[in-house]
Amino acid sequence: MDAFDELIAGLRPGLARAFAAAYGRDRGEDALAEALAWAYEHRSRLLGMENPGGYLYRVGQSRSRGRRDSGHAFPAPSVLGLPDVEPGLPDALATLSDRQRACLALVVVDEWTYEEVAELLGIKRSSVQSHVERALHKLRKGLGVDQHADV
Repeated sequence: MDAFDELIAGLRPGLARAFAAAYGRDRGEDALAEALAWAYEHRSRLLGMENPGGYLYRVGQSRSRGRRDSGHAFPAPSVLGLPDVEPGLPDALATLSDRQRACLALVVVDEWTYEEVAELLGIKRSSVQSHVERALHKLRKGLGVDQHADV
């Protein structure tokens, strides 16, 4: 395996999760395909970059911008056979920005560090933290969950 293949093997899972979280399954797959197609076309350029993951995220983001999924990007939990998921979660997730969803999913679901997410998305660590905090606040508000209530 050459250096390029190793780089792509390391970046692909994180990019796939970030795109799926930000845009939903279908558009996320399109964004990943666009990013990887660009990467293969520009191998030598990509290998010389300081943050190739962040650059590929931007490529996938911009090249898939005009493609919106028809219908809801986040299907109802019952459709997926997930009975223990809050039914209002898909609609609440849809109110978040793409960046908030990506940061939230990578930090909360995939348990990445703020630094790892920042590097992948090509943003500052403090921005990742801010996106996660705002996303959680917006989700709690949208779901009617009082974060200060006694449990």
